[in-house]
Amino acid sequence: MLAWWQKAVFYQIYPRSFADSNGDGISDFPGMTARLDYLQDLGIDAVWLSPHYPSPQFDCGYDISDYEDVAPEYGTLDDFKRFLDEAHRRNIRVILDLVLNHTSHEHPWFLESRSSRDNPKRDWYIWRDGKDGGPPNNWYSIFGGSAWEYDPTTDQYYYHFFLKEQPDLNWRNPEVKKAMFDVVRFWLDMGVDGFRLDAVSTIFEDPEMPDHPVQFTQLDLYKALLALRGEEKERAAYLRAQREELFKYQRDMPEVHELMQELRSVVDEYPDRVLVGESDQIAFYGDGTNELHLVFNFPLMRTDRLTPAWVRANQRERLAALPPGAWPCNTLGNHDSPRVISHFGDGEHDAEWARICLALMLTLKGTPFLYYGEEIGMTDLPLQDIGQFRDMLGVRAYHAFVQEMGMSHEEALAIANQVGRDKCRTPMQWANAPNAGFSPAGVQTWLPVNPNYTQGVNVQDQLDDPDSLLNFYRRMLRLRRETPALIAGEYEPLHEDAEDYLAFLRHSEADGQTCLVVLNMSDRSHRLHFDLEATRARCLFSSRTREGTVDDLTELFIAPFEVYIAELTHRI
Repeated sequence: MLAWWQKAVFYQIYPRSFADSNGDGISDFPGMTARLDYLQDLGIDAVWLSPHYPSPQFDCGYDISDYEDVAPEYGTLDDFKRFLDEAHRRNIRVILDLVLNHTSHEHPWFLESRSSRDNPKRDWYIWRDGKDGGPPNNWYSIFGGSAWEYDPTTDQYYYHFFLKEQPDLNWRNPEVKKAMFDVVRFWLDMGVDGFRLDAVSTIFEDPEMPDHPVQFTQLDLYKALLALRGEEKERAAYLRAQREELFKYQRDMPEVHELMQELRSVVDEYPDRVLVGESDQIAFYGDGTNELHLVFNFPLMRTDRLTPAWVRANQRERLAALPPGAWPCNTLGNHDSPRVISHFGDGEHDAEWARICLALMLTLKGTPFLYYGEEIGMTDLPLQDIGQFRDMLGVRAYHAFVQEMGMSHEEALAIANQVGRDKCRTPMQWANAPNAGFSPAGVQTWLPVNPNYTQGVNVQDQLDDPDSLLNFYRRMLRLRRETPALIAGEYEPLHEDAEDYLAFLRHSEADGQTCLVVLNMSDRSHRLHFDLEATRARCLFSSRTREGTVDDLTELFIAPFEVYIAELTHRI
């Protein structure tokens, strides 16, 4: 029997951008609670909340100053409990972001640690003496610059893989492990259903701390983050490879797997909880039962263009690599990546591609994760002024390209928008009203609202339109919930040489159901022949008007960009 998290469709909420109840331009828990009926009606089974903890917001909430409370701008701990209870009352599970690698530099633990060399919490973080008048070694922060910050109070350096405002915890200290496991139990005792683990690969670093051999500049770091095209593609591949070599002593240490096994043991003390890893490494499943329950299939989204060949190759490699008992987990977007339409749309058939992307998530084997606003077709919003940026990754890139390369403001701003992540974190668009109904008129929202809310990209305008993207989402989510083979079925590719369309079967032995899925990823129609023992199939879903029809599989007509799902009467 499948666990709830194997059957669920997850929906990521970025807490700052979902629903503002008090008119301060920032989302909050009372606002999110008021929108739970919307999520229930949409067909969502579980919510993943990006960090909601108190934070000075140097890294948009991933710099946590108190793991056991709620940021005042989001409300109170009681507001969170009400949100959790109301979600559960609607059969919606809730998982939280758990940031294990680092705290905020304003966390009381770090304030104690930096106060003196003999403070009891000194070894809770990673402190080292300098070398030759500089940092302990030549390690980089992934956000640019040295990974070491000098602290004059104690004349030592502390280590930070991310921003200097995010000092790394020393997980080799058992007191740190105990304190963080207490945090885990705090939220599990409250009733949360699990955690999405942030940046699990970076929790440990090489204790010998050797210098890395790669000569890299901060500018190279930002260039490596860019999706360079055309004649620069070869250079981009080189930079990405160098970047992997650059950080080889700072992540993917073997101890992290032992830690994940210990964390799994803690979580397993509580029934029906789940751990999801921000990683694409199959290794974090452990033996399939003893580390994380789910690990994101990030390789699926690492392309500029979704093609049938790309998806088939991904599924072939990913499913074959999973250890026995492990369950897949698929996504095409989140708070760190471009929105689905901006990423995979072609500018001409964006509405069709939005439907294809959702259908892919809901028909592949595994647990799908969706991102807020995708259901109404929200797109990236390039910011027009560096002063609007909240993501320091974009701000730093902007200044690096202006100061080190002499780029113009316009050129550097374009790169900052590409590197930075603010563009996909803008407020949810609820209505064709001032501030898209997110905040009252006249309120300055924490990030600008995308002006395309006036062009039908909002919930209100789409609710009563049967042909809207929102209603496509509602229909498809309902179909998945009602179709056992799409949840539990094995994946079997068909027509593996097809360039325009993706065809596969999902078959569930336990439920005796086989479904045929065809996703036409082209603007061309096709007449398909399926050499199956079953020659006819009942259409369960189509983006054309033909649901309920019985189709001849020896000559199945598929329209441009059609999503077609049919139930076969028996197995091939």
